[in-house]
Amino acid sequence: MRYTFAIFTCLMVLLGSCNNKTQMVHSNHSDDANTTVEHSADQVIKTYSPEYPVLIGKDNNPVFQINVQTSAVTAATDITTFKIDLTGTSELKDISAVSVFYNANKSDFSNKSLFGETTEISEMLSISGKQSLVNGDNYFWISLTLNETADILNKVACVSTEATINGKSIALSPPEKSTIKRLGHALRQHNDDGVDTYRIPGLATTNNGTLIAVYDIRYNSSVDLQEDVDIGMNRSTDGGQTWTKMEIIMDMGEWGGLPQDQNGIGDPSVLVDRQTNTIWVAAVWAHGQPGKRNWFASKQGMKPEETSQFVLVKSEDDGLTWSPPINITPQIKDPKWHLLLQGPGKGITMKDGTLVFPAQYKDEEEMPHSTLIYSKDHGKTWHIGTGAKSNTTEAQVVELADGSLMLNMRDNRGSGPDGRTGTGARSVAITTDLGKTWTEHETSFKALPEPVCMASLIKHTSKGQDLLLFSNPFDQYTRKNMTIKISEDEGMTWPEKDHTLIDEGRGRGYSCMTSIDENTIGILYEGSQADLIFQKIQLSVLKK
Repeated sequence: MRYTFAIFTCLMVLLGSCNNKTQMVHSNHSDDANTTVEHSADQVIKTYSPEYPVLIGKDNNPVFQINVQTSAVTAATDITTFKIDLTGTSELKDISAVSVFYNANKSDFSNKSLFGETTEISEMLSISGKQSLVNGDNYFWISLTLNETADILNKVACVSTEATINGKSIALSPPEKSTIKRLGHALRQHNDDGVDTYRIPGLATTNNGTLIAVYDIRYNSSVDLQEDVDIGMNRSTDGGQTWTKMEIIMDMGEWGGLPQDQNGIGDPSVLVDRQTNTIWVAAVWAHGQPGKRNWFASKQGMKPEETSQFVLVKSEDDGLTWSPPINITPQIKDPKWHLLLQGPGKGITMKDGTLVFPAQYKDEEEMPHSTLIYSKDHGKTWHIGTGAKSNTTEAQVVELADGSLMLNMRDNRGSGPDGRTGTGARSVAITTDLGKTWTEHETSFKALPEPVCMASLIKHTSKGQDLLLFSNPFDQYTRKNMTIKISEDEGMTWPEKDHTLIDEGRGRGYSCMTSIDENTIGILYEGSQADLIFQKIQLSVLKK
């Protein structure tokens, strides 16, 4: 939600008096630069503190906006100083630079026009520059740059308390919402390592406490398969504070004599075998189909030339090395189906040691269904369930206290026929026999609003209590407001008091969570401030 606070004030323009007179000024628009128009001398100042993460590895992080709305300016109407208050920041040494950027008539953050900056960090500071106001909206964004050593459990706070306009100091009232921001990592950004886009996060914690992050490396563009796509991986051995460089763990090369862009592999799902600590990553491999989208191009059959393939890799040394691709399509795909693929996101190990990946398939009529695949022999052989519900796709799975499995599914009915009138909610089903039969949960298509998008669902145990945690863009129709929710009754209710907004901006919206330890949750998601954002959040923050 966007919070603003307006200060209605009559400011003197060119030292003129505050009255009902008007000023004659030239328009700043190039198409009528030689005409003159009349404007009121009134100005309005609004402040806004968005709920965005502040990220290590990102050059500029927007944290506070000042909008000077004016209807009467001349070239001499200038802003020359902003006073900034960082009170509430955990450690000032986490911040390496504070900058102010200007963007006329566009509220979106842009770093193209620098007003001023400083690397002299103190609780109270001033940034000087010179910016002439234009008619309409004049957006100034305060931006922070973090040191690479900043503790991502720390927080920063930033507010502008005063602006100098034409030599006069104007006090700025704070927004109604808190200006304290959580930190995180820009784990992958557009154009990192020459890659256009990173998408589709998966995240898991090994028995050794190592975090494994997996995702699509989409080299040429943001589009889904078919394209040149590999699976990338980063590891963290200190709870997400630092990460290794990206490694490629799934790459089908030029299989069958076709180029890389006809051998894409993507949509990863990661699973840790809790009994052996073997890490499994599942992905879908598309062969051929140049210039087509695999969702529609994959057809009936079993061969790579006919239909996309369900492929695994595994690591038996905590993610340091990975096996060659293991194709399990013959074990689990019905030849009548047009497509079979995994979650994406993550799988689980049940209490009895059964490995379970969420999955999805398109039947002989090309209707999608969510389901699951499972292995009772630690990945030697795999089996598949039946469809939980028609027209559902990207799902996540948890084991409930009674040993049943809950499948939480993206439901394509959610947006409605026109994209804006559907109920916009997740579907939920329960199985007690590993997907042979399903029962729709009473909260299905009701309790968890979504804009038809992938989501994350995990079970977390703290102080002997099992909790369900759910994350998704909390909106019926738009992928914005990434939010984490908690249920203490196995998904029957999701109390509003335990909803935590972590990124209000628009993004691609996919997310994946993991339990880092009993008191800490990690989340990797497609956010508004980077392709893939990692944050760790203490359970005490999420559970009010």
